[in-house]
Amino acid sequence: MTHKPISLHNISLSFSHKTCFEDFSTTILPNSRIGIIERNGCGKSSLLKILQGKLEPTSGNIKRSDVLTIAYIPQLLSGDVSGGERFLDAFYQALCKSPDILLLDEPTNHLDKTNRKTLFQFIEDFSGNLIIVSHDSELLNQHINILWHVRENKIYEFHGNYQHYREAFNAEYVALQKEVEQLKRNKKSMHLSLMQEQQRAAKSKQKGEKSIAQCKWPTIGSATKMARGVTTAVNKSAQLRGKQNHLNERMENLYVPEIVKPKFELTSKLKSKTTLISISQGNIAYSVNKPILCDINFSLVGNERVALCGDNGSGKSTFLKALFNDPTVIRQGEWLTPKSDEIGYLDQHYSLLMDHETVFDSIKKVVPTWTELQIRRHLTDFLFFNNEEVLAKASTLSGGERARLCLAQIAALSPALLIGFSLNLM
Repeated sequence: MTHKPISLHNISLSFSHKTCFEDFSTTILPNSRIGIIERNGCGKSSLLKILQGKLEPTSGNIKRSDVLTIAYIPQLLSGDVSGGERFLDAFYQALCKSPDILLLDEPTNHLDKTNRKTLFQFIEDFSGNLIIVSHDSELLNQHINILWHVRENKIYEFHGNYQHYREAFNAEYVALQKEVEQLKRNKKSMHLSLMQEQQRAAKSKQKGEKSIAQCKWPTIGSATKMARGVTTAVNKSAQLRGKQNHLNERMENLYVPEIVKPKFELTSKLKSKTTLISISQGNIAYSVNKPILCDINFSLVGNERVALCGDNGSGKSTFLKALFNDPTVIRQGEWLTPKSDEIGYLDQHYSLLMDHETVFDSIKKVVPTWTELQIRRHLTDFLFFNNEEVLAKASTLSGGERARLCLAQIAALSPALLIGFSLNLM
């Protein structure tokens, strides 16, 4: 598919609690395959909405043809079927429109191995512009030739796949670290030289003044010589200060990307050998005559880790509902499961969150006895640092930020059993 280039001029995006990016300009040529990367909450999904025309940038403008057909598939879709099935259904509908531009937000999140291969083949065959938000390195390596990296309120464009970008980024990061360390050493050496020059100049001046004072008839040459010495010292000190100021300026302007690593623990008071789940001859269904899973024999004790695998629509979510004793699911057989308040459940829709509540309130409601300081320290462990982030409403958070906040809620309760959806379990 061929269309006129799309021009972005000084695009910026800000919200009440954060600035996502500023002054991004580029041209999207026909048949471009662009991947948008960076940690959650930096505005990647919002950038897709801007490209779609559903969200206005804070400043800047986009020039594009009015006859463009744009298909956008968001990260989460509502419904009763699995996340993978919902995405593929939306994907097929989008392809039926023969779009010039296809915008995908984390398309591989809930796909099983088979549907993942199907998606990759459809992407390979698609001839239009493709712009994807993703953390999937395989997808970014195989199907992307341009990367937009959103970091430190800027968008950096790189031509190449993800592997090439990581190699270039890591090399640049190491070089910048070395330069910063060298600048620090230079600043220390320059400061020492400046102090030594100031001490030498002071001693020289005192010696000259003493020599003139002790001379019965001081000569004009003596005073002139001392004056030249003082002038030289002043000039040398000024040169050293100039070099030091230059180093300070370079240090301020030199950007070394910050690598943020979350630090938290999920603890439980449960003894390691305590039986959490015991199922014997279990069956589950939504109606008596239509079983979903049969002959389930399963047990789980404390500190065990279990992966629940299966194709999209095979009954994984239904099995989890049965563990919660969900009234919509019929359980048969013998079931021993934890109480609902002993289970921490990180579901794919982040249903623990209320859109009208702030990040702070979301933790306060699950541990009302905690002080404000305790809550803020806990949120810092989950990368909610400043006041704007802590007081932001859940409705304004990105998908990744919502996941972090749900995990923060679960960690605050120290559940006996943690259940979560894993992304791209292969």
